[in-house]
Amino acid sequence: MQIQVNSNHTIDTGESFERWAGAELHESLSRFKGDITRIEVHMSDENADKVSPDQKRCLMEVRLAHHEPLAVNHHAISQGEAFRGATDKLKRLLDHTLGKLRDHRARDSIRRDSDAGLV
Repeated sequence: MQIQVNSNHTIDTGESFERWAGAELHESLSRFKGDITRIEVHMSDENADKVSPDQKRCLMEVRLAHHEPLAVNHHAISQGEAFRGATDKLKRLLDHTLGKLRDHRARDSIRRDSDAGLV
């Protein structure tokens, strides 16, 4: 699972934030490691110099093997809170999306059942 952390000119993530974010994602999403090929994290400060709540934004885009990319975002007052909120949303989205795919693949086909009765 490859993790890439990006930020725009309004916010400085730094190397320590990137290491922390990578470790958090590896730990939080370890059960999906067989399905995830890459995660891109985009941090930004929505209001730059203005002070307001929910000014930090974290957008996460996950690339899955054999599936279209998925994305979530979360706004919060700090970088860490925005990151954790987006991570929680991403876990729920992956549970839902991959759970539906696994359930669909595990079902028997009507065609296979009817073909078996014809033999």
